Amino acid sequence: MNYAGIYHRPESEFAFLYTKDLMRIRLQTGRNEIKSVGLISGDFYTFAEEKWYQTKQEMNKTYTTDTHDYWEIEVTAPNHRLAYAFCITGYDGTQIFYTDQGIFEYEEDRLSRDYLYFRMPYFQEIDRFKVPDWVAKTVWYQIFPERFYNGDSSNDPEDALAWGSEKPTRENFFGGDLQGVIEKLDYLEDLGVNGLYLCPIFTSPSNHKYDTVDYYEIDPHFGNKQLFRELVEKAHERGIRVMLDAVFNHLGASSHQWQDVILHGQESAYADWFHIDSFPPSYTAIPDSEYAKNLNYDTFSFNPHMPKLNTANPEVQKYLLEIATYWIREFDIDGWRLDVANEVDHHFWKKFHEAVLQQKEDLYILGEIWHSSQRWLQGDEFHAVMNYAFTDSIKAFFVEQTISISQMIFGMNRQQLLYRDQTNEVSFNLLDSHDTPRILTLCQGNKDLMKAVLTFMFIQKGTPCLYYGTEVGMEGEMDPDCRRCMIWEGQDEELRTFFKQLIALRKQFSEVFSYGTMTWHYDDDKKAFSLTRSYKEKAVIATFNEGDSFEVEKAGRRVFGQNYHEAEEYQLSPHGFVIQEQ
Repeated sequence: MNYAGIYHRPESEFAFLYTKDLMRIRLQTGRNEIKSVGLISGDFYTFAEEKWYQTKQEMNKTYTTDTHDYWEIEVTAPNHRLAYAFCITGYDGTQIFYTDQGIFEYEEDRLSRDYLYFRMPYFQEIDRFKVPDWVAKTVWYQIFPERFYNGDSSNDPEDALAWGSEKPTRENFFGGDLQGVIEKLDYLEDLGVNGLYLCPIFTSPSNHKYDTVDYYEIDPHFGNKQLFRELVEKAHERGIRVMLDAVFNHLGASSHQWQDVILHGQESAYADWFHIDSFPPSYTAIPDSEYAKNLNYDTFSFNPHMPKLNTANPEVQKYLLEIATYWIREFDIDGWRLDVANEVDHHFWKKFHEAVLQQKEDLYILGEIWHSSQRWLQGDEFHAVMNYAFTDSIKAFFVEQTISISQMIFGMNRQQLLYRDQTNEVSFNLLDSHDTPRILTLCQGNKDLMKAVLTFMFIQKGTPCLYYGTEVGMEGEMDPDCRRCMIWEGQDEELRTFFKQLIALRKQFSEVFSYGTMTWHYDDDKKAFSLTRSYKEKAVIATFNEGDSFEVEKAGRRVFGQNYHEAEEYQLSPHGFVIQEQ
């Protein structure tokens, strides 16, 4: 038995309160090395009296990666406190006792020592990681406002181009605005989405608005506050939540704070609002590039027009927290997506978490982090992150064809095991965005493949997001090309109908896909696999084929599918899938 593969950490993603009275416990062991695991648990104050250490509950092996197996169990405690340890049995019958103080032989003399056990001293509801209930059942739609729809040409920038007349650049404008979003709410409602994620809408000189000048004003080319209030109210009337995008890592160089520093140098009242090594702030421009070199102040990447804020400064904290609560209080927004979230200090995000949830307790806090994010997801900063690290494995199998099915599953599992289940249930799953090539372009125009990979993403834990235009077949390379004008004339109606059905499927089985267990069966050689999602009395089986045609036994009522032929069995063609309700 490989002791080095055994691991558990109390009060973490390995042991956490899932609900007020239910605790979920995980144990890691070496892959294919352990036959069974039992949990020994009880109230440590009744240890001697009840001798509960003489019984154990079997744990279930629920996740596997290329190196480890993971065992889970859900337990409660009548007195809201728990002591626990593990009985681990190898395939050769060897048993060990894994405790807070190490690994011992499995013998009653050891089991009866109460000081060895892991502890959850008390089920503290105030410390439990809570997420907004509505998020897990949300299907998001991301809008880049400048490119979605021009509803009011009177507020267009002077140099705005005719809609879709050219490919997007980092400088050009086409006139998309908030009136355009309002006018297309019926379209979005018909599509079935119930969450809008808007890229930044605050005053900014750029088309992307990630170089904010004034957080308290809507960019005049997008509209005004009255129009934004109308958008939120009309969205809410349709059951659609609204999430705004905030850039609290840096300001735009046109902001009055940075301009005051440029004018007054070290004497500026805002000199300590930024990270400046020496005065005056300076840099050397790189020809034909948005970036610079020889910067003597910190910025986003090497962009001299996005000076980084010093969020350790109490004045900066006060300024940003007032902004964050203002848009909740005055306009009833439902979420904040936080740009470049991993480059802002944890101390600030903890203050942010407390301030915005005091304003609206079910607000969704989403961080833009592209890598493993445990530090931000402990329950006192974000609810979730943009789950690129999770969906990268999906793209690597389906689209890039650089890994096997098993490697995809192991990669997805590895990411989910970093977090508590609450976070996995509200993680923001996406395959493309304003920062990446569009998924149809990655699929080289193959719409069958795109349908298969998006369907697979939609049935995972986490809340799925469509990037505007995906539903009608929009393409685009890396940004800025992925920020093309939305297609309104000559849409691919067949494709849009498919996505309406996919969104309806997600809603029909929302509890299964949001909370259900996962069971995999796969064949790396055939490039075929099935995933069973089960929750309470419901189960859904999804079978996918990325290899040659093969037959799938019917396992229930078919509810969704592509490239299949129905007879005694389902014949799945390449990029075919069938989803059945058991």
